[in-house]
Amino acid sequence: MDVGKEKFTDSSSAETGNNNIQFYDPSKESIWTRLGVNFESFKRAPGVTGDRLVAGDLSEAEIEKIKSETPMLQAKMKKRHLTMIAVGGSIGTGLFVGSGSALKVGGPAAILIGWIIMGVMLVNVTQAIGEMSILYPLSGGFYMLANRFLDPGFAFAMGWNYFLQWAVVLPLEITVAGTTVQYWTEKVPIAVWITVFWVVIMIICLFGTLGYAEEEFWSSCLKLLIVVMFIFIGIICICGGGPTGGQYDHYIGGALWQNPGAFANGFQGVCSVFVTAAFAFSGTELVGLAASETPDPRATMPGAVKGTFWRITVIYITSLTIIGLLVPWTDERLLGGTSAAASPFVIVLDNAKIPGLNHLVNATICVSVLSIGLSCVYAGSRTLTALAETGYAPRFFTYVDKSSRPLFSVIAVLLFAPIAYVNVVAVGDTVFLWLQAISGLSVLFTWGAICLCHIRFRRAWKVQGHSLEELPFKALGGVWGSWLGLTLIVIVLIAQFYVALFPVGGVSSGKDRAQSFFEAYLAAPVILAFWIGGYLWKRTLPWRAHEIDLDTGRKSWLTVEEMNQYRAERKAAPLYVRIYRLLFTN
Repeated sequence: MDVGKEKFTDSSSAETGNNNIQFYDPSKESIWTRLGVNFESFKRAPGVTGDRLVAGDLSEAEIEKIKSETPMLQAKMKKRHLTMIAVGGSIGTGLFVGSGSALKVGGPAAILIGWIIMGVMLVNVTQAIGEMSILYPLSGGFYMLANRFLDPGFAFAMGWNYFLQWAVVLPLEITVAGTTVQYWTEKVPIAVWITVFWVVIMIICLFGTLGYAEEEFWSSCLKLLIVVMFIFIGIICICGGGPTGGQYDHYIGGALWQNPGAFANGFQGVCSVFVTAAFAFSGTELVGLAASETPDPRATMPGAVKGTFWRITVIYITSLTIIGLLVPWTDERLLGGTSAAASPFVIVLDNAKIPGLNHLVNATICVSVLSIGLSCVYAGSRTLTALAETGYAPRFFTYVDKSSRPLFSVIAVLLFAPIAYVNVVAVGDTVFLWLQAISGLSVLFTWGAICLCHIRFRRAWKVQGHSLEELPFKALGGVWGSWLGLTLIVIVLIAQFYVALFPVGGVSSGKDRAQSFFEAYLAAPVILAFWIGGYLWKRTLPWRAHEIDLDTGRKSWLTVEEMNQYRAERKAAPLYVRIYRLLFTN
């Protein structure tokens, strides 16, 4: 037998005739190739692996054909990876540090209002992602969904916007990592730390999907541990149980909501908090991208999606409530920039006179920044590969090697990292200001597109004669949940438009007002330019409901009767099992 063919699995049946489908079997490669650490691993993968499960009463030939439509990327992620990406993946500087600036501008009531509104919206967004990604675990996630359910030209704009969002965030996060380390020592130049973090990210990227997934799992465990620990410490401090001599050795309660007050800058302050909350929640949608790299999204995605709700309520809302009760928005340390010194978490521990924990929080911020840097590479590379597969990016970006790395796409994102070095010169602040402007509102447009995709998907599903009972997972709020999510996004965009024109503190000239506006709203003209460019290039129009392709890449073909039987069996389980499934799984 030919040596090269030993690494394929042949699939054939009477119904396929002479057309045998061959799947690439990575398990026949050496462990070093699978890990991605030898030269063989960098060679192009010979074909798809066909390792995604297909549910439904189909013939063997039909199943093999559906499996042949799976992405080139291998399904390496396990359930624990996906769960922790959803629960802890986006916990980072937005919560640990950004919440401090939001508290300074808005006040304790404003940060709760902002995060709750964004949280309600995010729950509906992730529910929509869950419903669509379980049925269609496509490489490129929501970009491919927008291409299928909305309009290829609009998907082109969203795809490139999403790629740019993560590509420009990478140098920003590497710089933040450098300044975080400088909390301990300023003797080493920041350029050295930028180089160190860039190299670390490249080394982890060498291990591909598995490297990203394992790093996210363990860093999420650390972040959750720190936040839960902080919540317990915070509750004790509010009740007056802090160390003697600290600020919290007596009952605090809600005193800081009375003096200096619940709102720092009234309505303007509330509107200003939204974009910080959006930044803090960035990356929540990554579960939609990761779904295509798990063998059975139907088993893994529901738990990940429901984990988002618990992260928003337990992690974000609880910790922000505690911060608002313990740190006055007049505290000057909240103006300390991006370092751990400006973190309200560190400020609480310092005020309480609890030594040592500030260093633990700073180390956690450092790990969080590294985690988000890896998310940048993961999300950006997968989106760029999907753009190339649909003809909206150069074809060589479709290259996927034997270790399941979209190699040239990963390199393309990593090449944005050296922009971080401009931080060492005076012009660096200006460059970074505009990089942040590009990425500022991008994620809101992405979340809006996801809600719109779900609305159009549900419409096409109905028009083409399907029943909702066929769906293996149904979004909690249904199509109305997506309408609510879309409405909240539009409201937030309007609020941000208002703050962009009339920023907190005011502006001294028309030039300053124009700069303030574009710093806050540059993402909108960027997306519009891409959309117009995509239309002029391909001349595509939005899909009508009856034109939408609901079959290609679909992994669940269960009938209404089969799904009803499955649900009836689940209902027969003991009450405690049903409660657990309701809260944490499907």
